[in-house]
Amino acid sequence: MNIMKRSLVSLSALALAASTLTTVTFTVAVTTPAYGDHCDPAEQQAQNQRSQQDQNQQNQNAPAQDQPAQDQPAQDQPAQDAPAQDQNQDQPAQDQPAQDQPADAPPAGGSLIQASPTEPAAPDEPSQPADQQAQDQENTGGADNARRRPTQAPSQSPTQAPTDAPPADNPPTDAPADPPAETPAPSETPAPPQDDEDDEEAECADLGPFPEDFIDIRQVPRNVQEIRPRRSGSAGLFTSRCGRNENGHHNSDNFIVAPGVTNGAHHIHDYVGNLSTDGFSTDQSLAAAGTTCALNDRSTYFWPVLRDRTTDANVDDADGNVGTIMRARQVSLQFRGNAVSKVSPMPRFIRILTGDAKAATNGGANALAKWTCTGFTNRITTKYPLCPRGSQLVRILDFPSCWDGRNNDSANHRTHVLFPDANGACPSGTKVIPQLRMTLTYATPRTASFALDSFPEQRHNPVTDHGDFANVMPDRLMRLVVDCINRNRRC
Repeated sequence: MNIMKRSLVSLSALALAASTLTTVTFTVAVTTPAYGDHCDPAEQQAQNQRSQQDQNQQNQNAPAQDQPAQDQPAQDQPAQDAPAQDQNQDQPAQDQPAQDQPADAPPAGGSLIQASPTEPAAPDEPSQPADQQAQDQENTGGADNARRRPTQAPSQSPTQAPTDAPPADNPPTDAPADPPAETPAPSETPAPPQDDEDDEEAECADLGPFPEDFIDIRQVPRNVQEIRPRRSGSAGLFTSRCGRNENGHHNSDNFIVAPGVTNGAHHIHDYVGNLSTDGFSTDQSLAAAGTTCALNDRSTYFWPVLRDRTTDANVDDADGNVGTIMRARQVSLQFRGNAVSKVSPMPRFIRILTGDAKAATNGGANALAKWTCTGFTNRITTKYPLCPRGSQLVRILDFPSCWDGRNNDSANHRTHVLFPDANGACPSGTKVIPQLRMTLTYATPRTASFALDSFPEQRHNPVTDHGDFANVMPDRLMRLVVDCINRNRRC
């Protein structure tokens, strides 16, 4: 009677331990964040590394678990010729490993060998305990083998399958009718996210950007060479102070390239200056609107936003622009001179753009992305720079400054204003106007976890960085700008 009580106590303790283990495993599965929360290269790299480490660990452990089952027929073959010994298996099992078979049946592996689904004595012993063991083995070992051989379970991703615990996935694969009769097993929670993770991974893989789109700024060579202005040139500088878009002026329009169209850009812009800018802006509406700039500069300045992709935000965007918009820490809008000659006033309402929003597919003919970091501004790259601690990311957008002297815009929005040559000289027949330089500074993650908004097919490639400008300065203010530059002053 005492033996039975102790057995019941032991069984209760085991049941309590199993229940506790199940509860802990279920909690971990629930609190694990979904893979698609970030959808950025840093998270993809970390996930791939974790998956590879888990797969390598399972590959190392798999031979140790499976090898006894493969070798069992050779070791226990005499058991088929001696059924009498198998009937009294419980008695010699305690003494036999220590006395008669120390080399062939190590004590640590004896129980695993007897519980193996390939046990040859099982067909000769159709007793109920053996059947129960076989069923238990199907619910554990069978799932383990299925996870190690993803081709046997087409619904599971071969790359993700080895990273999951084998018993957790068994109910939906090997025993679909059992889960309703069981207690809420931890396998019920991770099963749906596996398919979601596969879908999110595929979506992120096509979304961009990619790890090769990033570079440590310290690996970029010093490559900036400034052109020294001649005596005939103009070295002055005028800064229009328009803020950092503190009022949150955003939309996905572009009245220059796609006038009269909502979401014509398919990516969000930051706006400073004119308060009314959207896809339906006209010369008249811009001239009548307010501004964030000093000195009544009603010009409009805009560029694609930069997003922090370590946060789960805007994930349902139809154009794939996910993450939290980062406001620039500093926005510098400078009008600069020319190294060769003096500058002339630019006409009011002229439209000018720089860079190519579709450079990833159009090629680099019009691309002009310039990325760097504070403290490293003598190094320019066309990739997203990863800045060291204490340094901030910098975007530089230089606009063309050689005007044809007639048109405020052109069919391709480029031929009416061209860039100077390598020496700073404008082409013959054009007029030199002040050159706008936008410099945007951000506190970005130090990992590859940020990206530009872009057209969907551009996959957030950093080479697609670009900017837009329409001059709505009063004529008096434009004359002040030109005078400041030509007198080599800083205003």
